[in-house]
Amino acid sequence: MAATQLDSRTALIVIDLQKIVASIPTVHTFADVLENACRLTKAFRQHDLPVVLVNVVGMAPGRTGLGHLGSALPPDWSELLPELNQQPQDHLVSKKTWGAFTNTGLEDYLKSACITQVVVCGVATSVGVESTARQAHELGFNVSLAIDAMTDLNAEVHTNSLERIFPMLGETGTTQDIVDLLSARST
Repeated sequence: MAATQLDSRTALIVIDLQKIVASIPTVHTFADVLENACRLTKAFRQHDLPVVLVNVVGMAPGRTGLGHLGSALPPDWSELLPELNQQPQDHLVSKKTWGAFTNTGLEDYLKSACITQVVVCGVATSVGVESTARQAHELGFNVSLAIDAMTDLNAEVHTNSLERIFPMLGETGTTQDIVDLLSARST
């Protein structure tokens, strides 16, 4: 379903736009995804709506086929990209799982701010973005996804999320669609 409205108390959640992710080959040009995510952060801040910046700082316990990344990571790997222009009022979530809600206090933060809807963007579409959107949906938040402010490492899984999963979780739209909905709220 196309993005049709934003609740009066909507927050933006930006997933894993950090140094290590910027170095990974993605399906869409990373610079374009980052530019759109930055447009969203700027628009949400201009409308005095919460911006949640999420970075991954570790892995969930348990064995996976990926093994352990361990010491192969540079020391600044989890730092948010400077283009996001992190502001003091932004809420930082550091996670060790795919989704931004697990063991992070994000749900409490959003509910204490009376947030009823979230717009989610970032990397990777089928991992952090989809997991966070699923969790938000399960917790009762209305969900919108900015589809040109996200990408994945694999075109097939990116398309699967956009075409099969996201329509069951909420509404999708472009960055411009979301910015236009924000502007329409204030007129």
